[in-house]
Amino acid sequence: MNTKYKTNPHQYWNPYFGGFLLGIIIIFTFYLTGRGLGASGAIKSSVVTVVENVAPKHAESNSYYSQFITDDKSPMNTWLVYEALGILIGAFISGSISGRIKWRVQHSPKITAKRRLIFALIGGILFGLGAQIARGCTSGAALSGMAVLSTGGFLTMLSIFGSAYAFAYFFRKNWI
Repeated sequence: MNTKYKTNPHQYWNPYFGGFLLGIIIIFTFYLTGRGLGASGAIKSSVVTVVENVAPKHAESNSYYSQFITDDKSPMNTWLVYEALGILIGAFISGSISGRIKWRVQHSPKITAKRRLIFALIGGILFGLGAQIARGCTSGAALSGMAVLSTGGFLTMLSIFGSAYAFAYFFRKNWI
């Protein structure tokens, strides 16, 4: 019997294998830098740099921005910025190799692309604010925190996934 298999253009890595690799990368990052991973720090550095360039007097007088501004070092000169740039470049290379670079909005047939983008924007803003309040994002506060057996890391991960599970009931019609 001759059966032809169709390849799935959206085939991704096994999530358990990806999680295993992420754990190895976190251990390697701790070994090399003495710190874990994190993306929200790069966003913070970018915002501080923009505010410092647009309104320098405001940035200097603001208690939050001023703690990241020094005369001898730019807020952009941190390894977290280079990490985030590496993620973007790596994603572009991966998408190019797999032929997945194109403009599209993946959404349920029950909602429009516009509504999906609006919800994604609102979710991203809320998650960014939460990362600032928690002093770290999923990778920085939760994954890196759990890697060093920090109670805060476990609480952060439980809070992220617990709240996602609790709210999924109310928003499931937007994706199913």
